[in-house]
Amino acid sequence: MIKVLITDKLAQEGIDLLNSTDGVEAVVKTGIGESELAKIIGKYDGLIVRSGTKVTAKVLANPGKLKGIARAGVGVDNIDIPEATRKGILVMNTPGGNTLSAAEHTMALILAMSRNVVPACISLKGGGWDRKKYMGNQLDNKVLGVIGLGRIGMAVAKMANGFNMKILGYDPFAAPTDAEKLGIEISESIERIFKEADYISVHVPRNEQTLNMIDAEQIKMMKPTVRLVNCARGGIINEEALYNALAEKRIAGAALDVYPTEPPENTRFTEFENCLVTPHLGASTREAQIDVAVEAARNLVDAIEGGPVRNALNAPSTAGAMPPIVSQYAELARRIGTLVSTIAPGRIKDVDVQYRGSIAELAVEPVTLNFAIGLLQQHFDMPLNMVNVGVLAKERGISIDETKNTEAKDVAASFSAKVVTDKVTRTVTGSVFGGTLPRIIEIDGFNIEMTPQGAVLVIFNDDKPGVIGVVGTVCGKHNINICTMGVGQKPAEQKAILAVSLDKEPGAEVIQEISKLDFVNEIYVCKLD
Repeated sequence: MIKVLITDKLAQEGIDLLNSTDGVEAVVKTGIGESELAKIIGKYDGLIVRSGTKVTAKVLANPGKLKGIARAGVGVDNIDIPEATRKGILVMNTPGGNTLSAAEHTMALILAMSRNVVPACISLKGGGWDRKKYMGNQLDNKVLGVIGLGRIGMAVAKMANGFNMKILGYDPFAAPTDAEKLGIEISESIERIFKEADYISVHVPRNEQTLNMIDAEQIKMMKPTVRLVNCARGGIINEEALYNALAEKRIAGAALDVYPTEPPENTRFTEFENCLVTPHLGASTREAQIDVAVEAARNLVDAIEGGPVRNALNAPSTAGAMPPIVSQYAELARRIGTLVSTIAPGRIKDVDVQYRGSIAELAVEPVTLNFAIGLLQQHFDMPLNMVNVGVLAKERGISIDETKNTEAKDVAASFSAKVVTDKVTRTVTGSVFGGTLPRIIEIDGFNIEMTPQGAVLVIFNDDKPGVIGVVGTVCGKHNINICTMGVGQKPAEQKAILAVSLDKEPGAEVIQEISKLDFVNEIYVCKLD
């Protein structure tokens, strides 16, 4: 008998599915704490949670026969995935279940803003009859700027088409190939959306690249009639800048469903009639709750019974089944992918990887997949792995062209990746020396040797004396130690590259100080561990 423990409120349909499956029993114990869960978890084959249960390392210390954890929803911050992976426990989520719900809530907020639904309702209930004050705006022929064209962004665009809106789409990562079929005009720059859109809705994950994506500088570009919506993640629109824009009446309105801290510590947005605030209701529909409950139950049982594994966030590593050299190259490729994702800003257009020498004679699919994980991870909220990365890349219209050449060049074996974005083209090559020592040996035609680990600082600079000394001095002044260093030159072009691994990540002050040096052309910081 497969026993599945449910520790958060779950739609009855999900529970019924479990109990109607031969050989499966659902046990519901909601509201239990960490200590109690840790005591009983080992008695169950599976666990289904929402956001309330914290599946910590303590809970997983003695997992007993636990084989899988399913999150009925998208976010998995409440699950210690590294610890689950170490214990061989599969973790899954249900990313598609709330797509329509979140998209509909976005449209509901857009409509409510346009027709002043909330303030007019409050006014009427208070005895008012202010028809002129609450004159609205039609959506017909208005420009909707959709930032982020994943599942939810695309669903919003499809719905907005029904209101005859003009859809202007931008994705900082990559636009789906079928975006234009939905009537979405792809913008090459996010600035165009800021300048032209009547409504702007964000649908990107929150990370270092998207935090404060819309700040005071971006709001200044916008029309005074613009309305902003955030049903994605708190902090993508800078709250201070948004508050000031509303207070100074520089924009027509805003709607927020998400906040940097939830519940929000600051409720000052409630003072504006033209700012709608809702308590993270994007996925809060009866249908969405049923969908994620049923999906979580089905996925968990299938995985435990040895069937198909869907939406896995920590697919069991196959490193042990790989030849050791392939495993080494897979790790190198993942780090190269992470590096390229940092030094190649813009939307991805083409990706090519090449294997040369002895590595080209082996089965290298795990290497390519690990490169894709490194390249794409920062653009997704969920952890990527060898099970889900191919599907998610395909959804965003990204394919990786792979070539092999058994003829060695410069070194006995090498892995090379070329990524073309709408802004730059980057090429990075690496090799594993002695079967165990990963090294990056070339960046954009500059021959270097750098250890891809820890915090890495990459500087494209003018080729002149003193560069190493000045950069080292700045790092030393801020108590940052240089671990390894690679230097490459192109004398004919008077250009050079400096790539150094550091003992800790440099702060914004250090980067700003180095970027102001007259020989620096570009500077990037990448975390490779």
